[in-house]
Amino acid sequence: MSLCYFVTGTDTDVGKTFVASALLARAGQLGLRTAGFKPVAAGAQTTAEGLRNGDALELMAAANQALPYEVVNPYCFEAAIAPHIAAAEQGVAISVDGLMAAAGRFQATSADFSLVEGAGGWRVPLNNQQTFADFAVALNVPVIMVVAMRLGCINHALLTAEAIARDGLPLAGWVANQAVAEVMPHYRENLRTLQALLPAPLLGEIPYCPQKNIQEVAERLRLPREVGATGQPL
Repeated sequence: MSLCYFVTGTDTDVGKTFVASALLARAGQLGLRTAGFKPVAAGAQTTAEGLRNGDALELMAAANQALPYEVVNPYCFEAAIAPHIAAAEQGVAISVDGLMAAAGRFQATSADFSLVEGAGGWRVPLNNQQTFADFAVALNVPVIMVVAMRLGCINHALLTAEAIARDGLPLAGWVANQAVAEVMPHYRENLRTLQALLPAPLLGEIPYCPQKNIQEVAERLRLPREVGATGQPL
């Protein structure tokens, strides 16, 4: 049975792409066919093939199913700004309907395990009426949340989890990511608090990784199907 999850974060720059890539690698280690989808990306370089976003390329490198760039990242903008502003500057309209059409082309590929990565946090706008949360609800898939382990993360994580639940989607698990070199004060106590208060299992902890080895990081993670409600291996 094909598995698909929506990956969100408690904020921007929390390491969503890094974690999503590691989860794809973990699924690949388990023998699954994997693919990543970055429907909207703002911040890209001009290449001979057109605009290319680093996050989308990272997902493609971590997955083991070769897909055309345009399928993985259908909406790509050069400016590294809020996606709905970048789209407006280019005269492009992003909507849930448009993203669902793109998702249909992505889901037509033969992957056993796929991840859809949002942009920024749960409520980042797509346009003046819709957000990435509306897109996730339309997809109707479980959510994996990336928590950057830094001051304020408990509040951000709990608010994001509440919003996901209010929107009617299950939180399948969360990942604790140390996105910066400095370890937050009382890291272990903060982690235990999150484990006690979040309504989903911890899928793994990722230390600060200046030299990213996705396969090694993947071994620190578990897919939602590999753990029970407490985060313990099944």
